[in-house]
Amino acid sequence: MVLSTDPGAASDHEFTARPHLHFRSRELDRALAFFDDKDLRFDIARRDADALDVHINGFYLPAGLFVGLTEYGARATVRPNPQRLDCWIFMPIRGRMQTEFRGEQYVSDVRHGCILSFLSMGESRNLVDVRAARMTVVLSHESLHRQLALLLGQSPDAALNPALEFAPGLDLTSGHGRNIAQLAHLAFRDFERRGPMTRNALAMSSFEQFIINELLLSHPHNYTHAVHGSVPSIAPRDVKRAIDYIEAHLQAPITLAEIVGAAGVPGRTLFKHFEEYRGISPMEYLRQARFDKAHQALRRRDDQGTVSDIAMRWGFTHLGRFSLEYRKRYGEPPSETLRRSRAGH
Repeated sequence: MVLSTDPGAASDHEFTARPHLHFRSRELDRALAFFDDKDLRFDIARRDADALDVHINGFYLPAGLFVGLTEYGARATVRPNPQRLDCWIFMPIRGRMQTEFRGEQYVSDVRHGCILSFLSMGESRNLVDVRAARMTVVLSHESLHRQLALLLGQSPDAALNPALEFAPGLDLTSGHGRNIAQLAHLAFRDFERRGPMTRNALAMSSFEQFIINELLLSHPHNYTHAVHGSVPSIAPRDVKRAIDYIEAHLQAPITLAEIVGAAGVPGRTLFKHFEEYRGISPMEYLRQARFDKAHQALRRRDDQGTVSDIAMRWGFTHLGRFSLEYRKRYGEPPSETLRRSRAGH
């Protein structure tokens, strides 16, 4: 295993290090030792040993989230330690794998992902086909627990009983499953080439918050009814407090916890009534506000930044996605807005 960081030059809104996990080996003993260190049992049949080529490349984010690409070359079985306190999202990009637990079997391929909530699942195993490869996102129990507690209006330290458990199946072709898969792929490619997201706190925070909120708000779990059930009334001033906080911290890596704290109401209540008053969620409002700031900067004749500079300033590190969404919002590509402003039109 190689644990490395990329110090680089950093601004006030950049991270100075991105822990990188990279392991590759065709030697079974090295692979066994690596997986044992990760609380995973790795099994491979003797007849498949010659095809072994373990390759794991991934990145750890500040809030305890990991995103990476995994392949074994050979057909293999992986069993996690039942005591692990994290949640894994498997999204195959080649081949297929079969996950077994509680007497059920779930097949994952390029169209179907799988979510394992290790805190409550007990014994399980993953059977991976030869030459299969998958994108994996791992979220810590602590980060999911804190966000769920906030949505429910409880203290982040409150004990949640029963433990959070997600429905295992994840459709990767539509809805929140496709959104998570697409963003995970974009983030991984950016991390792999040491792209701008690895140095931009706004983009990193947005990525983490998006994955966690998509799971808690869109994917079925044993607290779905509590999160989306009836909520108490909320005064417009509570929504205004949230908006005021967002507007005052647009250049900071804002989290849902901070917005909820500023509003002074449970997260699920804030989400419900933010939708009623504004038609969008608090995090969508935050993204819109940052787009508006980028739009204003592109229209200012005295701003000498390029489209890329301005997009990065407001946390948009993927220029292609930024340009597409900008055009949908403002009716023209950002380059045209900048051209007209520089021309004095």
